[in-house]
Amino acid sequence: MPRPEVAVVGGGITGLATAWFLRDRAAVTVYEASGRVGGKIETTSLLGVPVEAGPDTFLARVPWAVDLCKALGLGDELVAPATGKAYVWTRGRLRPLPEGTVLGVPRRLGPLARAGIVSPWGLARAGLDLVLPRPPAGGADDRSVREVIGKRFGPEVVNRLVEPLLGGIHAGRADRLSLAAVAPQVAEAAGRSRSLLLGLRSGPAAGNGPVFLGLRGGLQTLVDRLAKEVDVRLNTPVEPLADLGADAVVLAVPAYAAARLVPAEAARELEAIEYASVVTVTLAYAPDALPGPLDGSGFLVPRVDGRLITACTWTSSKWPQPGADGVVLLRASAGRIGDDRALRLDDEALVGRIHGELAEAMGLRAPPTGSLVSRWLRSFPQYDIGHVARVARIEALLPPNVAVAGAAYRGVGIAACIHDAERAASAVAPH
Repeated sequence: MPRPEVAVVGGGITGLATAWFLRDRAAVTVYEASGRVGGKIETTSLLGVPVEAGPDTFLARVPWAVDLCKALGLGDELVAPATGKAYVWTRGRLRPLPEGTVLGVPRRLGPLARAGIVSPWGLARAGLDLVLPRPPAGGADDRSVREVIGKRFGPEVVNRLVEPLLGGIHAGRADRLSLAAVAPQVAEAAGRSRSLLLGLRSGPAAGNGPVFLGLRGGLQTLVDRLAKEVDVRLNTPVEPLADLGADAVVLAVPAYAAARLVPAEAARELEAIEYASVVTVTLAYAPDALPGPLDGSGFLVPRVDGRLITACTWTSSKWPQPGADGVVLLRASAGRIGDDRALRLDDEALVGRIHGELAEAMGLRAPPTGSLVSRWLRSFPQYDIGHVARVARIEALLPPNVAVAGAAYRGVGIAACIHDAERAASAVAPH
């Protein structure tokens, strides 16, 4: 009896993982329109040192990415960042990210006060969470990050702490992002407890071990290993689906690309998912260009401060490289929904602007000796208010043997995409 055939459209981490999960149940083919696998995962090099053009870590306290790495024989290659300390560049200087936050939302006032990220007035306003009455029942089912957290802690906590972290993950805005979609554990605590501070303290405790993990040699190792285990056809765009002749199809491409391949009603819902564009700029410096050692993994930058950069990873401190003592690598990101200033600059101007802001934040004393610019157009899906309901409508409108998967639906990180790949594989398996 011939094996059922499944077509997976998209050779990023979601598509490759979907094919992996289906490999024993069907004949699976991955169709990738470009000439490489990996999507936003891309390990390259700068001055001979491996660097990530896209994401550099995945969540370690959920099992999906870790388990897949181990199943592929990469368990011994997992590596934790050398430091978990991070900062926020705001109110004139780098200030330590408070310990014990949940996606930037405070669980205690002491660490928030010591960090100095918010003003004394902002700290006093945050403390009102402990005495403010519970919000009235029967309000909107889906509310923004700003509406929920701002009502409990005030605008400064949202602007200078929550939005840089939670909004930075999505390149989004706190007044648009759905709390239920981007931080369900915070939404649950807000609905369960009168005080959000107390509600988060009574929630599940953080596990032991590192929060994030990477791979020696870079995350490209993961997608390359997956590609060796499944059938991938590069430079093969797909349109329409009927040409595939498959029993089932998984669309592991951005929502706007999936919209071109599905019935009109589902297409309209997919097209309604907006995307932000982001640029990453990796800069190399001589060690004496820095005023001192880097004692953390980098810093976040609040939108309210008007800077071009949104975050900076101190790559050489976060991922020390043997034999790279003569170069210090910093990777800055720029761009978020509604802010395309970085996209309008050519590479030379962009590098100059990024260096200028890094020099102001860190006291750099010399220009960079090398640079790498990576532009990720329409790369960050926005989980706006109503996102959870929209995803449910999309899935209800699709043919029963077609599934969508990837960062546009249930989480933007690598681990979340792998988990969504497993869900999609299970959804199409009966067909």
